[in-house]
Amino acid sequence: MKRKPPGWPKYMEAKLVAGGIRYFWNAPTWARKRDCPIKSEALGADYGAAKARCDDYLNPLFKSWLSGDSDAKRQAPVGVFDWLVADYKSSKKYTKRPPRTRSSYDRALEDVAGFTLTDGRRFGALNVNSINATTVDKLYEKLKVGSDGKPRHRSALLAMTVCKIAWNVAHRNHPTIVPATNPFKGIDVEYHPKQNRAATLTELMQFVQAADEDGSRSLGTAAMMAFHWLVREEDIFGRMAWSDYRPAEHPNAVLAWHHKNRKTVKIVVPLFDVDGTPLFPEMVARLDGTQRNGTLVVMRDDPDPRKKIHLPWTTGGRNPMRWVQSEVRRICRAAGLPEDISFTSFRHGGHTDGADSGLTDAQMRALGGHKTSTALLRYAKDTEAQRRAGARKRLNARTDRGNLSE
Repeated sequence: MKRKPPGWPKYMEAKLVAGGIRYFWNAPTWARKRDCPIKSEALGADYGAAKARCDDYLNPLFKSWLSGDSDAKRQAPVGVFDWLVADYKSSKKYTKRPPRTRSSYDRALEDVAGFTLTDGRRFGALNVNSINATTVDKLYEKLKVGSDGKPRHRSALLAMTVCKIAWNVAHRNHPTIVPATNPFKGIDVEYHPKQNRAATLTELMQFVQAADEDGSRSLGTAAMMAFHWLVREEDIFGRMAWSDYRPAEHPNAVLAWHHKNRKTVKIVVPLFDVDGTPLFPEMVARLDGTQRNGTLVVMRDDPDPRKKIHLPWTTGGRNPMRWVQSEVRRICRAAGLPEDISFTSFRHGGHTDGADSGLTDAQMRALGGHKTSTALLRYAKDTEAQRRAGARKRLNARTDRGNLSE
């Protein structure tokens, strides 16, 4: 474009691409060299919308940064999807989530807000009144396929789920701006999550032996805690302290942490029966023989090279649990375990072992910290042993009634 019309916004450029002219906002080179926080942005093919975006938002923000306002933040115009996301992220529905959850939600929201439309605009720049079910359905279809062509159903489903929550929160806060009809609700989902593989007791002991031989005894201990005490990964590595093991007020018990749905409870799990019989002899022997390297039971096995002390596994990095998971995967391979075994498998295996042992729903809820029997369905897998025991009970019942089956 050789001649710009009157009122052309500063730093806006027009480029001829396949399909016609597209508009872009770019900070000048000298500003980018000074680490200008305002990123370049595609503005789409509509000149009026592009001009309004520059005049009402991008250029005032750039001017604020030039004036030395180091706290200048990218505030989206009221009513666009970016604004809706910001409103949600300032609410308790978001801030009360644990850091790991917020991190995954951030990625999911950016998948949607940062999606580039066919006219070059970001989805986040759309006004919420222009977003309908058809628009979201098309977006969902696009998000199901990654840039490499591989399916990413789980990520797409999470993005739609988080956006549905964000829309509900924003509508509650701003009912006159955000429509009551939630376009992210009622999507035809094709993805059905795979069930986590439940590890057997034999597979647990294979892992523990391999971890000990590897010098990663702490990971073997953690796996045993997940299997025997049904404790979640985050609680084992981030909450279970030595003060919870046989404390003064419960010398023959362990206080098992269960943090779920923003609520934390401690369950008193007896280590001995009333006659003195050890209920978890493997765990007692393991912990009694474990060197106490810190406040938490599960600490890194080697001292930190710089600090010269043992650190928690959860210290360092944006997502330290990924490191734990990669180490678990490495030890699983060394133990010759199947590829579908993960750390989560040990907790699922403990639940399944309980079901195989004939525990009632009430007993399993008491040990695992579940509120309802429905939650158990995710963990206690159906097995041949359970079906065999059920068939035996039916046989015994028929025999007792005189309808002999033998």
